[in-house]
Amino acid sequence: MTADDEIDGDAEHGAPVWAVFGDLMSGLLGAFVLILVCAIGLQLDLAERLRTEVQQRQAEAQRREALEHALAVPLAAGRVTLAGGRIGISGNVLFAFNSAELQPEGRQLLKSLAGPLAAYLSARDEVLMVSGFTDDRQVRDGGRARFADNWELSAQRALTVTRALIEDGVPSSAVFAAAFGAEQPVASNADAAGRALNRRVEIAPTPRRAADTAR
Repeated sequence: MTADDEIDGDAEHGAPVWAVFGDLMSGLLGAFVLILVCAIGLQLDLAERLRTEVQQRQAEAQRREALEHALAVPLAAGRVTLAGGRIGISGNVLFAFNSAELQPEGRQLLKSLAGPLAAYLSARDEVLMVSGFTDDRQVRDGGRARFADNWELSAQRALTVTRALIEDGVPSSAVFAAAFGAEQPVASNADAAGRALNRRVEIAPTPRRAADTAR
């Protein structure tokens, strides 16, 4: 075998090695590009989610600020509370015990709230959910109870407040009533103070689409 034959033989054996090496590098490069594309896609998705969350939080903060501004007077007077976007009114202010008829003080309070709430709604695609809550004691009235149970009492109280707001200028299409009975207490029902806190009405602005779907 001549030297030229040996060189040709080495070249023939070396060519497949370089071909395999080239294929391997191409595969690695393809995998790297794929990983890079996936990483960029995840980063863009994360950035979009973050942007959406920031926008939602900004919108929620603006909504709370607008509501606080609209209710500045009753909030300053301590006649209502505002927590988590929900306006709270003590049941003792609105109603006598086991009653769904508004007391004069409660009627006047709702009259003072109707204007600011109507103005707030006029600039937003929202509705008001008026929710009635009771403590956990069963309804009793010397055998002459007007309500079958706490569900019925809380429902009638929510309806009474809803009708009062409509009468004072809140559009009927922008308010609805809900009853929760003794569910969702905000304090312990073990003592009178806690039960008094649980007897309440809450008014919460809600996106109109969610309200329409619920109906």
